[in-house]
Amino acid sequence: EWKWDNITMDFVTKLPKSSQGYNTIWAIVDRLTKSAIFTPIRETDPMDKLARIYLKEVVTRHRIPVSIISDRDPRFASNFWRSLQNALGTRLDMSTAYHPETDGQSERTI
Repeated sequence: EWKWDNITMDFVTKLPKSSQGYNTIWAIVDRLTKSAIFTPIRETDPMDKLARIYLKEVVTRHRIPVSIISDRDPRFASNFWRSLQNALGTRLDMSTAYHPETDGQSERTI
């Protein structure tokens, strides 16, 4: 297992809007080292924008992850996100509702 092979991600939503209009934090955590990326986004940002952020912040700086654990947020369950990760060869694992221990790394980091 290598750094950034297995990551978790979650959104911190309903935050006060910043002067740039951001109201959400996207937390992406490496399960091995516990290092994290916190990226401000807008809750309404489209998936193509989130994909560009992901490619810039994770893939170009670290590597293509082997697996991503996330909750069942509609953004992570979308066909676009699933197709992107499938094309990259990344396995998507969704945690089940009321079982945050599956996605506990990003939940604890937040």
